[in-house]
Amino acid sequence: MADATSSLEKAEISAARADASLLIRGLHKAFADVKAVDGIDLAVHPGECFGLLGPNGAGKTTTIEICEGLTDPDSGKVEILGLNWKNNAKELRQRIGIQLQETQFPDKLTVEEALRLFRSFYRRSIDIEDSIRTAQLEEKRRSRIGGLSGGQKQRLAMATALVGDPELLFLDEPTTGLDPQARRHLWDLVDNLKQSGRTIILTTHYMEEAERLCDRVAIMDHGKVIALGTPKELIATVGGEEIVEFAAGSTTHQSPEALHAAVVEALKTIPGVESHRVDASVHQLSVDELHTTVPLIFAALEEQGLHMNDFRTHSATLEDVFVRLTGRNLRDE
Repeated sequence: MADATSSLEKAEISAARADASLLIRGLHKAFADVKAVDGIDLAVHPGECFGLLGPNGAGKTTTIEICEGLTDPDSGKVEILGLNWKNNAKELRQRIGIQLQETQFPDKLTVEEALRLFRSFYRRSIDIEDSIRTAQLEEKRRSRIGGLSGGQKQRLAMATALVGDPELLFLDEPTTGLDPQARRHLWDLVDNLKQSGRTIILTTHYMEEAERLCDRVAIMDHGKVIALGTPKELIATVGGEEIVEFAAGSTTHQSPEALHAAVVEALKTIPGVESHRVDASVHQLSVDELHTTVPLIFAALEEQGLHMNDFRTHSATLEDVFVRLTGRNLRDE
């Protein structure tokens, strides 16, 4: 029986490997007493934009650094395009592209000179003119890098990651620190890369970015994958399509504990409320239909002698998924 099970597991792994640009099995990495990566299994399909999300300290950066060949795992396997860093490092460097969170270029180089330098590292490469056009840096081709804006430097970093015509591209928080306009430019560029059929591994703190760009996402916390699926699938796990948030007040000056108990009592019989949680005195409800549920919430609170402060609503998002799973926001330390 054990042999049959082993054979079945091997067959499943072989099937996953055949259809995976990135395959991670049983990955572990610890630093002293901290388990940064604690038994991760993932498979990313060819042509997929895959998002890896999580707060600082969740283990996503360590996972990405192992995949990029920058950090050695304690145990487990990573295969990229059917290859591994131990036996195929030179080949992998020719077939992947990496954009780090921050790329330091020599300030005195021009955009064109930097691209020509990076292009010289690869056997196969993209034409410099195409690289400049892809990065939307035509007007800056002869400008020195030291004079570029943050968004222009990020687009140049993307272009240098692409100049080797990679089959798989790692983008580590590519829009962090950019203004909204520059971020949208990078989104358009990633959209174009998706259309070209490249496989993209994206880490980001911006949930709107992940929802817009990623075909699937994995949410990590404490070194483990705690949720995996398409953005639509994960958002559906919140329970309701809409989120209602409010702080509650009382004219009777109740204690925080009594106030909380009164709100729970008021809400527990309202139809259409799928879930209820409290974070920093803000009540968060997931509901199916705002137009029918919200009036009932107001009426129930009023009956208990309570009133709402800071009332707001929004459609359920990936950030709501994360907060529901971990109880903290993505940018928490």
